[in-house]
Amino acid sequence: MLPGLLVCYAFSAHYELCPGRIWIALSSSVILSNKYILHTVGFEFPIFLTTCHLSFATVATQVLAKTTSQLAGLEKVGMNPKLYLRAVVPIGMFFSASLILSNIAYVYLTVAFIQMLKAFSPVAILLVGSLLGMERPTVATLRILSIVVAGVILSSIGEIHFVLVGVIVQALGMLTEAARLLMVQTLLSKHKMDPLCALYYFAPVCALMNGAAFLVFESPRFSSHAFHTAGAPLLLVNAAIAFALNVAVVVLIKKSSSLVLCLAGIFKDVLLVVVSTIVFATDLTLLQVVGYAITLCGLYMYKRQGTSGSKSPSVASLAVRSHSSSTKGNEMKTESASERP
Repeated sequence: MLPGLLVCYAFSAHYELCPGRIWIALSSSVILSNKYILHTVGFEFPIFLTTCHLSFATVATQVLAKTTSQLAGLEKVGMNPKLYLRAVVPIGMFFSASLILSNIAYVYLTVAFIQMLKAFSPVAILLVGSLLGMERPTVATLRILSIVVAGVILSSIGEIHFVLVGVIVQALGMLTEAARLLMVQTLLSKHKMDPLCALYYFAPVCALMNGAAFLVFESPRFSSHAFHTAGAPLLLVNAAIAFALNVAVVVLIKKSSSLVLCLAGIFKDVLLVVVSTIVFATDLTLLQVVGYAITLCGLYMYKRQGTSGSKSPSVASLAVRSHSSSTKGNEMKTESASERP
């Protein structure tokens, strides 16, 4: 745990030199390392992996709260047992489910294809929000979303290593994440909370729930040999990077505008597709490339529309920030907290 915390402290001290670059590097590193551990190394225990991340985050946020001013916002939240049970625990349940499902998807699908599917996340959030009566999309928004949907469909049709189970799992992960973000929006409309403070409250709940899920679904086939397949050092470094990413999101939001985050997110997604294709020798078809290019154009238009509107944290703004800062397997996306974050 100590090496990971040292990495986080050093990162925080030097982050202001190039926040966007470090955020992109950490965000991409989390996804690539997850894929490496779960697929290349053959450590097929995604629930255990997320449990490690959340356990690390639980201890790390407790240490930061007691030794630094990084979580000074906790005093303004006004958390109490009733609010914790009514709001934090349900959000933690959806958060835990989202992390588990998104990590399971890496066992079946390539990183590049998952990134292409993730482009549909803002659409899923807006649709769920509309069904719940939280937002009414305009005609202009629906036109832009149709471009995104068309691009994702083309990318899926062109995928060589298409696995239906993986796509279904990823879709379920996006739906649970959409539900979580909408619940977070409701919570944050009354309580100001930055992403690191949110992680302070959510991580213990998620760690317990993931631990219980691990005991039920993965522990029967888990062994010391399976653990040593990945090894403690690799798992520790992976968890430290995932936590550092949460610190990165906080600093980036404070130092950058929504448009900068939007553009950085799009650049990160493209870079991740390219790098993962090279690292994991993934085959991409021309149809996928064209489809993803169309999707990115739609997302850029959608994000520009979302960042130029009202400053209130609408469902659309949640959707915008969701994709911009998603690593969907470990980046604890609570972005709507600081403009929510």
